[in-house]
Amino acid sequence: MQKPFVYSFGAALLVLFILLHTSCKKEESISGTDLELYNMATETEGFTWYQNSDILLNRSAASGHNEAFLRTRYNTVASTHLDATGKVKAQTVFNEGSLIVKELWSNELSINRYAILYKQSEHEFADENGWVWGYINTDKTVKAPSSDKGVSCISCHMQTNNIDNTLMNKYFP
Repeated sequence: MQKPFVYSFGAALLVLFILLHTSCKKEESISGTDLELYNMATETEGFTWYQNSDILLNRSAASGHNEAFLRTRYNTVASTHLDATGKVKAQTVFNEGSLIVKELWSNELSINRYAILYKQSEHEFADENGWVWGYINTDKTVKAPSSDKGVSCISCHMQTNNIDNTLMNKYFP
């Protein structure tokens, strides 16, 4: 009489385990707009580094990113808004087609993630300022999908003294 109960209990535990295992939130595989952003972020030709230097910067105390180091680069469209020292000009509103890639490094040897801003105001995932936001791991998984329109990033990037949602001048003067 106890065996059917044991088998039923065991089966119930197995089903519960499977449900819990498959319902855990996992980072998404890359596709669509996120794949496009990843491909743009991994292309390094024709970019200008912030402050004209590819040296890794220590993470600022106010950063919302966990990685220890970062460096930021601007495509040819965005770099027209950098001054001679490689800083973003005050009151800049980046042009359509501007691409800004922040490389987030877990240590001095490996990039962990890309934080991407792409100015494309007509894109379905553009925020109210025209930015398409990407937050993509180097293993091609998505930390925050572009379809979220930067919701996990905007609270930091909208703080005072931002320049068109960028903060490099504020924290790395």
